[in-house]
Amino acid sequence: MRDWLSHRVAASPDEPALVRAEDGEAWTYTDLDWLVSETAGRLAAHGIEPGDRIGVLTPPYVGTVGLIHAAMRIGATFVPLGQGLTPRELSERIELTDLSAVVCAEPTEDDALAAVDGLDGTPVFSVDDPADATVTGVHDVEPESVAEPEWESTDYLCILFTSGTTGEPKPVPLTAGNVYSSAVSSAFRLGVNPADRWLVSLSLHHMGGLAPVYRSALYGTTLVLREGFDPGGTADDIDTYDVTGVSLVPTMLTRMLDRRGTLSDSLRVVLLGGAPAPDELLERCRDYSVPVYPTYGMTESASQIATATPKQTKERLGTVGHPLFGTDVTVVGEDGAPVDAGETGEIVVDGPTVTPGYLERPPEGEESSAELDRSDFGPHGLHTGDVGRFDESGYLYVLNRLDDRIISGGENVEPGEVSDVLREFPVVEDAAVVGLDDDRWGERVAALLAVGDQREELVDEAALEGFARKRLSGFKLPKTVAYVDELPRTVSGTVDRDAVREALRERGHDLNADSGPELETAGFEPADPTERLDDDAREPAAGDPGDDDDPSDDDDPDGTDKSEERDESAGDPVDIVDAEDVANGDGGPEGGPQGNSEEAADQVSDETANETSDADATRAEE
Repeated sequence: MRDWLSHRVAASPDEPALVRAEDGEAWTYTDLDWLVSETAGRLAAHGIEPGDRIGVLTPPYVGTVGLIHAAMRIGATFVPLGQGLTPRELSERIELTDLSAVVCAEPTEDDALAAVDGLDGTPVFSVDDPADATVTGVHDVEPESVAEPEWESTDYLCILFTSGTTGEPKPVPLTAGNVYSSAVSSAFRLGVNPADRWLVSLSLHHMGGLAPVYRSALYGTTLVLREGFDPGGTADDIDTYDVTGVSLVPTMLTRMLDRRGTLSDSLRVVLLGGAPAPDELLERCRDYSVPVYPTYGMTESASQIATATPKQTKERLGTVGHPLFGTDVTVVGEDGAPVDAGETGEIVVDGPTVTPGYLERPPEGEESSAELDRSDFGPHGLHTGDVGRFDESGYLYVLNRLDDRIISGGENVEPGEVSDVLREFPVVEDAAVVGLDDDRWGERVAALLAVGDQREELVDEAALEGFARKRLSGFKLPKTVAYVDELPRTVSGTVDRDAVREALRERGHDLNADSGPELETAGFEPADPTERLDDDAREPAAGDPGDDDDPSDDDDPDGTDKSEERDESAGDPVDIVDAEDVANGDGGPEGGPQGNSEEAADQVSDETANETSDADATRAEE
């Protein structure tokens, strides 16, 4: 088929296509088509051809939406570049994707020039008047006629990057078939109404922001574009423009509710992804009739993999629902074989929405490589690196990243399970659990706890430890804790685990250090930390946490928890670090951790710069 906008304008020429939230200016599909035709013609006059890859480094302008569709009209691949990236990071992405050109704007011109410095044959164009003589204005030439190409389902529509929260970002090509199939399966789950208006306040270089641009043209619905996130302003836009759908990450939604109390009743879908949604947030939305659809997705699947409806979350807090139509999800064990319902394992996905692979770096001396890296693919599909489980009714639960798994004394600890327990403790609003290096155990379980604005309140750590001990095996108990007002996050909304580890290394202390030798040994003798023990083959030993006769268990046979009898005077006041200090490298008077959260001015305000991804992600998915 041709580019999707050309089909849409033929079907719905006078329907509203785009609204700019800042001033309410609107474009019909005919208006948008004219803008796209002119932009595509000028890019063609500058030498952009079918098969080229166009890197776009512009704010979330209306013109950026035009560039997305113009690339498809030419037959070129759209490659969004993050506005918050450094020139070094941009340069790496330009090389990895072998870009034919970079299109910038006045605010991003300096970064674009610095990024291509030293790269041969990568021209820079600007949609504004260039400040540098080496930059060419897109509007410096008259538009040429463009022969609209036919798109095959296997052609690369766009190339995005994984969020890179646990490693180097990788370029993910998404085909026209991937994005089209994702739009269809999402419509089956969420429904589509011709009067729908979808608000975009996520960055357009993440799938959560980009997907609605493509989908609105396919559906014939209206896109409401906001140039960056502000909690109060975004909530107001939903009311002002009768928005029916919006993609958010949990921290964004929390701030919007904190600022406005509830959201407009025009909403029928709040697609909530990018990070696990706290139970308290889901319950709060239910109380105020906010229609939340928790979703699990990633850049590599062109957005959603599984999505739960509000009714499903009411009955099963924590689930992300069933897989979308056409998407196969398998949970596999360490041997790669599927596990039974209720057992945890790695989530593997397959289907028409899944990328064909990752782009390989071109070999030395070659300009490009046609090879794809499929090392993460297996017989059941793409190994996501996420840990989860299905329940008996086929509902999916996502716990944590596979590489977040902690191996402590030879035992596997899933951080998501520990975090879920800690969030249930009074005053703990959110929790991030990671492993820290430990000479004795290999890794020790450590927890960074968000307690909101209760900065002066004493945390009763004896009660916290007793609460956790009742619900977790001894080897899963956090040994190290620290406190913040809120967790540091990446631009896509996922927890910044590097910043979490830094905070715990700098400010962490032993949980209830006076609780005695039981906590020190965690109820079992350490195994070789480099050796993974097979639970089925391991012989129970005296003191094993699974042994009902464990003499070191804090609980008396009559069920009384001895931890409640400990001297409450053992708890000292605990310093709580501000999350912005964590991410900005200022841990307070004692010197804090150096966070590495990316700044994203095009997506979040200064107030929320550490909280809001394709995406991938994780993954802030639409």
